[in-house]
Amino acid sequence: MKKAILLLMSVQFFVYLGFGIIIPILPEVILQQGLSEVHVGGLLTIYALASFFTAPLWGSLSDRTGRKKLILIGLVGFSLSFFLFALFIDNLPLLYASRIVGGIFSGALYTAVTGFVADMTDDENRNKYMGLLGMSIGLGFIFGPAIGGVLGNVSLQLPFIASGTLTVLLMIYAGIILKEPERRGEANKRALLPKGGAMLWQYRIRYLFLFSFMVTFLLAGLESTFQLFQISKIEITPLQLGYLFMASGFVDAAIQGGVVRRVKNGTETKWIIGAQIVTALGLFLIPFTSNLFWAGFALSVFTAGNALSRTVLVSLTTKESGGKYGTAAGMTYSMDNMGRIIGPLLFTWIFTQQAGNMYYISAILAVLSVGLIFAFRKSAKSLRDLETASE
Repeated sequence: MKKAILLLMSVQFFVYLGFGIIIPILPEVILQQGLSEVHVGGLLTIYALASFFTAPLWGSLSDRTGRKKLILIGLVGFSLSFFLFALFIDNLPLLYASRIVGGIFSGALYTAVTGFVADMTDDENRNKYMGLLGMSIGLGFIFGPAIGGVLGNVSLQLPFIASGTLTVLLMIYAGIILKEPERRGEANKRALLPKGGAMLWQYRIRYLFLFSFMVTFLLAGLESTFQLFQISKIEITPLQLGYLFMASGFVDAAIQGGVVRRVKNGTETKWIIGAQIVTALGLFLIPFTSNLFWAGFALSVFTAGNALSRTVLVSLTTKESGGKYGTAAGMTYSMDNMGRIIGPLLFTWIFTQQAGNMYYISAILAVLSVGLIFAFRKSAKSLRDLETASE
């Protein structure tokens, strides 16, 4: 079982590494061809769209044909998307095609992997192993931009060739190690509106769902525009950006490992409000960039606030779900996906119109979003009351 879990963690790591690795490369690719910066957001958005809307289909297929088969198919398709991007790096339509392929097969991998873990665990240890998958996803997001920046300094194609090759090797290893688990339930299909989700919107937890959208929306907006802005301010290179994202990744890890554990039950909203103010401060500092140190400092301040609000929000949403953990998690994931779909395209468009002013707009949105938490606190219609009554 340990070998299988480590392998599944590796799969999740590579899926989200593949999402992050493009961040420091994409602006260089677009600018070198003299194309509009909007395509940076477009290529990020099309990936999230393809993953989001095909995942339910993959989930159904996983339930019928088996988890292992779908994982192997997903790894083949995902590696193909890397090679396509490297091969057609100067052809915009085919870059979009490669991103669609990557998004489609990342959806297959996510549903098959989560279904696999659900099948091989019971209620007692499932949260533990799902948590390990979540950690792998976080590491992928942290190291993706860093690896993309470092390898992209050698060649813009190298990060994708390396990732494609490693994914193929992972597929071969998975074919040898993984054994089809005994079926316990259905795969996580990541539906647009999870079953029973409409009922949750009648309670104050809806404010947490909307806030989750804002947290991811602002993060996706920064990821898609930060390098474009820093190129114009300090002529930042992919290598330098990779180092900055690596440093901010360690800030994220420090928040997860150190600060979050200090949050006491009942104080979550205070921490979330404070974290969102820190997020706004980081966004406000970005336009004042005059050197690499300041760019890294502003990014780290933003990351600290965003990581803290994101993590505490997940905990509070779970407590507020009235025992409907899976439905609430599915709804939160859907809102996060909406943020990753809308954020890159909208913010890169605003960037082409307003440039640095875009971060002032983002900072204002971050502050205004705190109103959702105040609305949550003011509302008395809680699912916790229903859970207590049922007990």
